[in-house]
Amino acid sequence: MSIDFFSNYTMSIDGAAAASAATFEAFNPATEEVIAAAPDASREQLEAAVAAAKRAFPAWSARPIAERQALVARIGDLIEAHAEDFMRLLTREQGKPRKGAEWEIFGSAIWCREIAKQELPVHISEESQTRRVETRREPLGVIAGITPWNFPVLLAIWKIAPALVAGNTMVLKPSPYTPLCTLKLGELVRELLPPGVLNIVSGGNELGVWMTTHSDIRKISFTGSTETGRKIMAAASGNIKRITLELGGNDPAIVLPDVDVKETAEKLFWAAFQNSAQFCVAAKRLYIHADIYDDLAAELVAYAKTVKVGDGSLQGTDLGPIQNRMQFEKLKNLLADAKTNGLRFLLGGDVTDAKGFFVPVTIIDNPPENSRVVAEEAFGPILPLLKFDDIDGVIARANDTEYGLAASVWGKDIKAARRVAERIDAGTVWVNEVHTFSPHVAFGGHKQSGLGIENALEGLAEYTNAKTLVVNAA
Repeated sequence: MSIDFFSNYTMSIDGAAAASAATFEAFNPATEEVIAAAPDASREQLEAAVAAAKRAFPAWSARPIAERQALVARIGDLIEAHAEDFMRLLTREQGKPRKGAEWEIFGSAIWCREIAKQELPVHISEESQTRRVETRREPLGVIAGITPWNFPVLLAIWKIAPALVAGNTMVLKPSPYTPLCTLKLGELVRELLPPGVLNIVSGGNELGVWMTTHSDIRKISFTGSTETGRKIMAAASGNIKRITLELGGNDPAIVLPDVDVKETAEKLFWAAFQNSAQFCVAAKRLYIHADIYDDLAAELVAYAKTVKVGDGSLQGTDLGPIQNRMQFEKLKNLLADAKTNGLRFLLGGDVTDAKGFFVPVTIIDNPPENSRVVAEEAFGPILPLLKFDDIDGVIARANDTEYGLAASVWGKDIKAARRVAERIDAGTVWVNEVHTFSPHVAFGGHKQSGLGIENALEGLAEYTNAKTLVVNAA
């Protein structure tokens, strides 16, 4: 089917296009130019979307799982078939360069196809000639998905694919900062899915509140800040909604003294700065053993100077802008605080008045553990380097945070690196690599980094209820 990706943005409600009397502006963060008007859903339109999802649920959940799987896989085919337009639009509204857009869009297609292969087994705990006890999984009903602005397409698919495969219907709300690709995704699948199975609505925070308090929504799957996650958790308690929360992180990377400094520096740079560090699992605190601290710091700075920050639509750009003004101002405030407190900058730190939400790659030399650039999640290209000489001490420092999303450990002695990794309190800990995800590997946070699991069979189960069936044939 032919779709114009660059104009006429509408919501998808009950299988049809839905405009809105009110709109809000979407911006290109590299230029600060308005690129589109997106529909701002009314309360009545949300009610219509939820009602459509509720009507569609009985037939969709009764449909054989093989048919649901085939349709979800087909979503992946459609994304790939329109990959070029998705990538161009993603760069315009999110800011990421071509390489990052490719990673996200083709990753979204892969996720659809791989999640479509998953099926939860029936667990038989007792079986005899006279008695059988089994536990099966059943869909919940209407799911609310709320997605962030850093990976707007991929993280929408992380919710859509398992929810639909499991037999649920969905109302999805993208971030108001990046609504456009998600609205076009909804348009793309209108003719593929039965009406009401997937509804896409756009709007601001008020729309999110309406969704999280709606009595007909049985589960909320949210990716975003811990602060907002707390509010959603409280709102969901009204009718005991199920929730999956993928929240913030202040991920430590621990570098042991036996690494190859030059080789590791490049890997650590991208561990920290991929997607301009607008990444929940970016390495945000880099702990370096004292024996190699100076050498590794110098290599990091040298490599960083070869990386081009700029408009993601221009050839040769490695890192794009900060996605929105709110986050841009937060990062400027963090930099100002670091300067006020006399922290030493090895690189960057100065934001110009040029157009676009650009923050330079910034590396800070061994700041105090209680400084804001260490204690807070920057969610932008500001990286503190922290010196250590004691393994027990650095593990304690790495774990001394409200977050526990991910971490990484780097070292040639794999047994030693693994011993460190096993003591880190985080949902995912990588050793000598980072940011490797799979539809078949569970992902979720510890502590205030989230609740529940995404991906793998554990993630699919999040969209179901367990039902135990006890049959006595005696």
